[in-house]
Amino acid sequence: MTADETLHGAETAAVYDRAGFGATVPRGPRPALVVVDLTRGFTEPDFPLGADLTAEVAAAARLVEVAHDRDVPVIATAVSFTAAEADGDAVAWLRKAPGVRALREGSDAVALDARLGLAPDDHLILKKGASAFHGSSLAALLTGLHVDTAVICGATTSGCVRATAVDAVQCGFDTLVVADACGDRARGPHDAALYDLQAKYADVVALDDAVNYLDDPFRKADR
Repeated sequence: MTADETLHGAETAAVYDRAGFGATVPRGPRPALVVVDLTRGFTEPDFPLGADLTAEVAAAARLVEVAHDRDVPVIATAVSFTAAEADGDAVAWLRKAPGVRALREGSDAVALDARLGLAPDDHLILKKGASAFHGSSLAALLTGLHVDTAVICGATTSGCVRATAVDAVQCGFDTLVVADACGDRARGPHDAALYDLQAKYADVVALDDAVNYLDDPFRKADR
């Protein structure tokens, strides 16, 4: 990092601190793990929308494993369009990001990455937009499960993860975003999204911290 970048980073931190951003998020006793869009179309580089997210998928699989061990609900999400939606002009997002039309229902691109180790009784939310909450039953599902804290991982950090985390807060859930288990197509958008989420919407945490929390939801986090 250059001296100029360090200076601008310090200036940004000072501005955000003055604005009152960056408080610590409470961690309740009833978490759920939300795995956002870790489908093959995003996690494998051979797909046009994809990148090599091997490390991020492995981190997410660790979260899934401990969630299963501790009976923490696991909700996976996937973007999936019907042929009519993908070929038509009715979905505004597809007019802005036509590459997303490749995420057609039943295709390999929308298949959840098998390396995650998801179980048949894990929940699945199919969505048409960036946020897993928009136009879906996710908020009602979390409420029905008596969840108080959403632990979010997935792809892409600057897109669907960020949108889902913002809406999680707006739906009343304290939110953690697991940095090691989030991936993007480029480092800049990934880092910027995590910075903004940490400042305004969620606690951005390391994998070990999230694992410890899920392993014992009643644990009091160090403050």
